[in-house]
Amino acid sequence: MSGNRYALLASVCLVPFAADAASAQTTDRAAHRPSSHRSQTVRRASASAPATGGVIQSIQVQGNERIETGTILSYLVVRPGDPFAQDQLDRSLKTLYATGLFRDVTLHREGGTLVVKVVENPIVNRIAFEGNHAAKDDDLIKVISLRARAVYTPEMASRDRQKILQVYAEKGRYNVSVTPQIIRLSHNRVDVIFQINEGTLTLIKKVAFVGNKAFSEARLAQVITSKETAWYRFFSSSDEYNPDRVKYDSELLRRFYLRNGYVDFQVVDATAELAPDRKNFFVTFTVDEGARYRIGHIEVKSSLRHVTAESLRPLIKIYEHQWYNGDDIQQTAEALQTRLQGSGEPFAQVKPEIARNTDNHTVDLLFDVSEGPHVYVDRIDIAGNTITQDRVIRRQFDMAEGDPYTPQQQRRAKQSLEDLGFFNSVTVDTARGAAPDRVVVNTGLTEKPTGQLTLGGGYSTDAGILGNAGIRQSNLLGTGIDASLQGTVGQYQNQVDLSVTDPYFLGRNLVAGADLFYLDSSNQAIANYYETRVGATARIGYAYNRYLSQSWNYSIVHRSVGDINSGASVYIQAEDGRSLLSQIGTTLALDHRDSRLQPHDGYLISVGGDFAGIGGDEKYVRGKIDGSYYIPLDYFTGNHDWTVSLRAGTGYISDFGGGRQDVVDNFYLGGDNLRGFYDGGVGPHSRITDKYNVSDALGGRFIYTGSAQVNFPLPVGPDLGLSGRYFVDMGGLSGARVLSRNYFSRDPQAAIVQNNLTPRVSTGVGVSWKSPFGLINVDIGIPIVKQDQDTQQVFRFGFGSQF
Repeated sequence: MSGNRYALLASVCLVPFAADAASAQTTDRAAHRPSSHRSQTVRRASASAPATGGVIQSIQVQGNERIETGTILSYLVVRPGDPFAQDQLDRSLKTLYATGLFRDVTLHREGGTLVVKVVENPIVNRIAFEGNHAAKDDDLIKVISLRARAVYTPEMASRDRQKILQVYAEKGRYNVSVTPQIIRLSHNRVDVIFQINEGTLTLIKKVAFVGNKAFSEARLAQVITSKETAWYRFFSSSDEYNPDRVKYDSELLRRFYLRNGYVDFQVVDATAELAPDRKNFFVTFTVDEGARYRIGHIEVKSSLRHVTAESLRPLIKIYEHQWYNGDDIQQTAEALQTRLQGSGEPFAQVKPEIARNTDNHTVDLLFDVSEGPHVYVDRIDIAGNTITQDRVIRRQFDMAEGDPYTPQQQRRAKQSLEDLGFFNSVTVDTARGAAPDRVVVNTGLTEKPTGQLTLGGGYSTDAGILGNAGIRQSNLLGTGIDASLQGTVGQYQNQVDLSVTDPYFLGRNLVAGADLFYLDSSNQAIANYYETRVGATARIGYAYNRYLSQSWNYSIVHRSVGDINSGASVYIQAEDGRSLLSQIGTTLALDHRDSRLQPHDGYLISVGGDFAGIGGDEKYVRGKIDGSYYIPLDYFTGNHDWTVSLRAGTGYISDFGGGRQDVVDNFYLGGDNLRGFYDGGVGPHSRITDKYNVSDALGGRFIYTGSAQVNFPLPVGPDLGLSGRYFVDMGGLSGARVLSRNYFSRDPQAAIVQNNLTPRVSTGVGVSWKSPFGLINVDIGIPIVKQDQDTQQVFRFGFGSQF
């Protein structure tokens, strides 16, 4: 054999065991070497190659302990009777190394015998991680390839090191060092320890934009989710570099420019440069805005037999010559399709088509209305619900097996499931069914705990210092039944509530429930008396359709008013004693909100009434109308968290049959329904005189309220759960309704003030925090239109008691 062949074989055959240890305990710099160099290192020969020529009479395997001799022979290319050919021996050697089972392999010749000597790779005894805090052991063990009782190789350790680095990169840490180390044990076993130095978070130092002319860097920075690091983002992850987030930001920029008419917009490049200290990133978005386009001609084409283009034109809220907005076009198409599918055309589809005119920078629109493919629901598959019963989930779908399938129904089902509050995540998608015109609706769920055991405390402006304990299960035994027992002990209020609600009573479209309650409240701050209520309420409701529902309730309540302050007005003193309320009520609600938990778009109108007089001491009819309207500001802000909410309400109480006319049944204004003023701080009050040195809130018959509020995100990242608001509230209350007013009318001390509908107005700001302890609300309201005896409350604080 020539010297070149010996040198070639020697360069690929030898693997000293000591080199294995050195490779495993490599430093970071060595670990960054290309894998091809490491491969050449482990395949150096440890003995000279066998001489060529002659025939292999037998093959002898030496050094194997765990691996069967027959297994090793099966990997060889040569067999007894084959010649000692160098190329075949080289192939056999490489094949044995390729199995990953051996740390060292040598081939040598003893006469007519080919001796194969192997040194087996060690077996992993256990795997451990040291120095990791930002990533849990369970998260790391999922991504690596090495396993206990598996073969260890330095290549696998090196690959696993890269996978661990990737886990930390996804967490915004790029200056992490990972060193795989081995501890040798008896019987050719090793412990593998990944020594991790996490370093510090790799934050975004600067976000820059290149090529933008129509919008400033500050405006574009509001559109994207990646933020520059700042001291107030200590609870947020938005300033941590994440390549997936940067890709998402590029899409957000594209959508933003399309909403503003830039049809040709492109993100040319989105780059991130790591600072030399590996602690900061500099992110740069290079954009090509292109020209801005307006809407040209708008046409509608319909191929449906019973639908004409003329009948659809009034439904299009896009006008010629306005700036092009991609979202408006898509939403208009979806609205048309929803309208058609809900009016007897279940397979109607609307496709918007655009024709760009680059000369005059206009876009012509065509809404093509046609009959889509007839697709039916083959079946609905549900996965992931380990607690919630299938029937609870299926009743959220507007469709069933055999019904026509529409994407609109799919979206509604997903929203309904999310509104239940039983799941961390909900996915609803489709797959092909048993036939081309059939689809399988796949529903994937990740359940979350729905039971709450609360024990807490806090402070609110209504109840003062309070303590709370309770237990609640909003998905009792997976049936969707909501049951709770809550108790509150407060400075001004004590309360116990037992409540049960079945949202699908008797398996029908009925919501039924019952409440038992005890309430002991101090009204000394507004009317100088204590009130105790003990009662029960039965409830039932039903939905006429997806949007319109009605509920009924009956309450019987024993009330007791006592501990009246000696300085209280004659009207409050006349309340001393007990009364029984027997009342039936109903509410009709029209709900077109996009979400019941966090509405962003749509409206809600409710009309309700109470009738007291089915027995008991009270005889009145009370009516109430409330409405709310939500306006998304996505078009202007590029952010889904900006919303305008408009609310208004009015109510009136009318007496009949000589009832008691207790003030506890009146409307009160202030606090939650008029921020900037104390609870009951606005409306009819007793007069303050030398004899009566206090003013009692008496409530009123007629109330009206209004509120305009802008909800906006705070610059601390959405994961912190903080949001802000700016509000303007207004309202008025009049029509004093008190016991025996005629009897006291001649008493000069019984005068009632502020008995008018003069509006009060306040403005202010507030912050909400979805904290681990519950929802915390803080509002600062400043009265700007008020009267002399109104009770103001600039600061209002409410604390959710769960922790």
